[in-house]
Amino acid sequence: MTVKLGHNRYGKAGVRLVRVVREGPVHHLKDLNVATALSGDMEAVHLTGDNAAVLPTDSQKNTVQAFARKHGVGEIEEFALLLARHFVGAGRAVHHARVEIEEYGWRRGGPHSFVRDGGEVRTCVVHHDRDGRTTVVSGLKDLVLLNTTGSEFHGFAVDEYTTLQPTTDRILATAVTARWRHLGESGDHAASYERARSCLLEAFAGTHSLSLQQTLYAMGERVLTSCPELCEVRLALPNRHHFLVDLSPFGLDNDNEVYHAADRPYGLIEGGVLREDAPDAGFAWE
Repeated sequence: MTVKLGHNRYGKAGVRLVRVVREGPVHHLKDLNVATALSGDMEAVHLTGDNAAVLPTDSQKNTVQAFARKHGVGEIEEFALLLARHFVGAGRAVHHARVEIEEYGWRRGGPHSFVRDGGEVRTCVVHHDRDGRTTVVSGLKDLVLLNTTGSEFHGFAVDEYTTLQPTTDRILATAVTARWRHLGESGDHAASYERARSCLLEAFAGTHSLSLQQTLYAMGERVLTSCPELCEVRLALPNRHHFLVDLSPFGLDNDNEVYHAADRPYGLIEGGVLREDAPDAGFAWE
C-alpha cells in the first residue's frame, strides 16, 4: 500500500490581542482573537522532520502583536489582509496564508472605562496566496434573535418515529452565525458590516416563517439584494426550541404564555445564498 501527504497547514490559534489607543484622557479599545495558518512546501517537515521551511508558530504570534503596534488595528479585515500578505511574502516556502479574527465589542462607560458588550462577535477570514489571489469573508456569530409569534411548522414528513405535533404559532429563536464573501478585498468594511447585520435583523423580524429554512433564505437574500459588494452568504441557525409548559396538573391553562427554553438537543439549519454570477469561492470557506 502506498500513502502520501495530504492537505496540511499549521499556525497559531488563540492569539488574544488587546490594543489601547490613548488620545489624552480619552482611550480607544480593540479586543481581538487572532488565528493564523500557513501552508506551502511543507513536505519535508512531515516526512523527515526537517524544519527548515517552518516559521515557528511563536513567530506568527509575535508578528500579530508587533503589527498591532507598528500598523495599528482598524477594521479587522484590513488587519487580517496585512498579516496574510506579510506571511506569504516572508518566505518562499509559504504559498498560502489564512488569517481569522474575532472582534469582541466594548461599550464606552467613560473616557477610559468600558463595559463588555454581551452581543454578537464580529468575525472575518482572509485568504491570500503567492499568486496574488485574495478572498475576504466577513461575518458574525452568537447574534441571538427571537420572534414570539409569526412562526409555523407543519406539513412535514412523518414516519414511525415522529412525535412532533404540527403548529401554526410558535416561538422562533436562534443564535445566528453568518459569513458573507466580498467581491473584492477593499472597501468600507465597517459600513458593509453594519448593512449586512441590519439586513439579517430586518429579514428575521419581517418574515412570517413556515420553517427556519425559509427564514435562512430570506435573511441571505436580503443581504445580497441590499449589499452589492457581497456575492455569497452562508448561515448556520440553531433552532433554540421553546416548549409550551403543561400547567393543567395545577388547574391552569396556558394560552401561549409560559414556555420551557431547552438548550439541547437542538435543530441546526445551515445553508448558503449566492448570486448567480458569483465567482468561484476557491478556498474562501476552508
